[in-house]
Amino acid sequence: MNYFDLGPSSDYRVDYPDYAHKVARKVKISKNNVGILVCGSGMGMNIAANKHKNIRAAQCFNLKSTKLSRLHNDANIITLGSRLLTKKNALNCVSVFLNTKFEGGRHLKRIKKI
Repeated sequence: MNYFDLGPSSDYRVDYPDYAHKVARKVKISKNNVGILVCGSGMGMNIAANKHKNIRAAQCFNLKSTKLSRLHNDANIITLGSRLLTKKNALNCVSVFLNTKFEGGRHLKRIKKI
């Protein structure tokens, strides 16, 4: 699996929408691409990424919400809140996100309505 780190490259404050848009544009290139976005709450990144056509960003809080975001919603970007999750929980969510496949079936009809 290839990955790209699209920044930021320092600990200085940045405008999170800039990075959400970068990741969303990269994810849209291929149906197989997925993205991981992190900000303080995960909400800002989620809102910005979901402005893009064919992006289904899911703000995840635990393993169940993460798994369902992939199984039922075919989420292609996970957003996480660094102030809301422990590092261990966030890493576990990322692992579940990357290893869970979309169920399709009845969910595909719903995804097409988004």
